[in-house]
Amino acid sequence: MEENMEEGQTQKGCFECCIKCLGGIPYASLIATILLYAGVALFCGCGHEALSGTVNILQTYFEMTRAAGDVIDVFTMIDIFKYVIYGVAAAFFVYGILLMVEGFFTTGAIKDLYGDFKITTCGRCVSAWFIMLTYIFMLAWLGVTAFTSLPVYMYFNLWTICRNATVVDGANLCLDLRQYGIVTIGEEKKVCTTSESFIKMCDSNELNMTFHLFIVALAGAGAAVIAMVHYLMVLSANWAYVKDACRMQKYEDIKSKEEQELHDIHSTRSKERLNAYT
Repeated sequence: MEENMEEGQTQKGCFECCIKCLGGIPYASLIATILLYAGVALFCGCGHEALSGTVNILQTYFEMTRAAGDVIDVFTMIDIFKYVIYGVAAAFFVYGILLMVEGFFTTGAIKDLYGDFKITTCGRCVSAWFIMLTYIFMLAWLGVTAFTSLPVYMYFNLWTICRNATVVDGANLCLDLRQYGIVTIGEEKKVCTTSESFIKMCDSNELNMTFHLFIVALAGAGAAVIAMVHYLMVLSANWAYVKDACRMQKYEDIKSKEEQELHDIHSTRSKERLNAYT
């Protein structure tokens, strides 16, 4: 009988511990972090592969070559974009961890461990700082989303020309890279539907794959924007939480101080009455 009671208390203790741990998880921050990681992974992975596919298309079908020397051409810009993608992936991996830590520090589990005072004094500064950073990153991701839509638009035009070339017989449609600013005005890099290279490009899977990779990268950038907005809502709620906790802490301090003063006055009067009676 005693063993069953001890086992029941042990199971109850484990259950309460699990409930307490689950209650301390910042689910809103966790969802935002998963969405951020998914968006950044799609943008960085698909964007990197799409840029590599663009280089192959330009070299194979548009017969473009890298400029000699330190001249900045489209291939150099693509290499720079790849390095930017590496930095974005690393930076937002760390930033997502920091936001998750901030979410844990505003939950009841950390509050029970460290007390109200440490949460309110440190939490307000941390929440305000992350709100500012997240707002800036949200604007940055909006710019990235707008910039990523440009290659999607370019590849959509190319894909449309390929589709129309097979529908309309005898049509001579051309795509000139000068109208997109990829090459200078003095260079003539274009392909037309009557050329053999254009037919091979339209029949290859490389064009279709690169186009869809850019679409997925655009979707990933949009998911990162949504994650930033979600983080702003979470951080604003955390800011309100720590602000109310600070006010409550001040109220509790004033209340305890007044109660202590009343207790001291009552004790003093009791002693005076006792002395007068004796």
